[in-house]
Amino acid sequence: MKTITILSGKGGVGKSSITSSLAMVAAAGRKITAADCDVDASNLALVLGLRDEDIKDWKWIETSEKAVLDTEKCIHCGKCRDVCKFSAVGWDEKKKMPVFSDLLCEGCGTCGLVCPSGAISLKRVKNARIGTGKTKYGFTVVTGQLKMGESGSGKVVMAVKDKAMEVAKKNGSEIMFVDSAAGIGCPVIASVNGSDYVIAVTEPTPSAMSDMERALKVADHFGILYGIVINKWDLNPAFSGKIEKFAKERGIPVLGKIPYDRKFVEALVNLRPVVTYGKKYEKIFSGILEKIRIIE
Repeated sequence: MKTITILSGKGGVGKSSITSSLAMVAAAGRKITAADCDVDASNLALVLGLRDEDIKDWKWIETSEKAVLDTEKCIHCGKCRDVCKFSAVGWDEKKKMPVFSDLLCEGCGTCGLVCPSGAISLKRVKNARIGTGKTKYGFTVVTGQLKMGESGSGKVVMAVKDKAMEVAKKNGSEIMFVDSAAGIGCPVIASVNGSDYVIAVTEPTPSAMSDMERALKVADHFGILYGIVINKWDLNPAFSGKIEKFAKERGIPVLGKIPYDRKFVEALVNLRPVVTYGKKYEKIFSGILEKIRIIE
């Protein structure tokens, strides 16, 4: 099985919309599985027409920890407050002891290391949920959602990928599509790691191109092949040309150029991949897949 990760660097360039149509086109001739690894703002399942109630097996997972204070052991020294870089440890003047904030605590454990009385420990917390749903297009989507105010999205992504791999093996999938988060942080690194190919989606703006270049360095770090898709290229043909020149100079294939089309907006509003709107769109996304060298 081959794993194709779709990333963007910059948010809002159409990554999830493009992922949904690529998955649907691929599913016409192959067995596939899709994984929504943008766990801070997951919407791939929604684009494919799956609402929250269509995900039947939500399961809470624990990939994060929080500091817990044993008030009986606390000697009121305040060292934990002094070392916390996240301002997660306050101070109760009346009781003369530290107060821990679950919302601010990152579970780094530094407070426990400096506590002379061993009054601080780390407890695992349910910080995210994972579920699967069968789309009406014949393939399964695995999705993850980080709980509001919680941390550990990189580890949640790994859990989503593990579940997606399990589903893919069970279904005999030939391709797994991974919809990554935007940026270059932990969720993106976790999404890209272990991939066979990366599709970088960008648009003809300076910020999108700059962010794409940074995202491609993540793929370079892991030695993964990649190509570029320019979305809404015709809104700024001159800058699209600049992106193509950048790609040519570095030997990066431009897998496709998608024109601006209000049908994309209509498709999102109606929770459908745009490829369902006709052969014109099917041709665009089939063309992108045909240029990916790892797909036979």
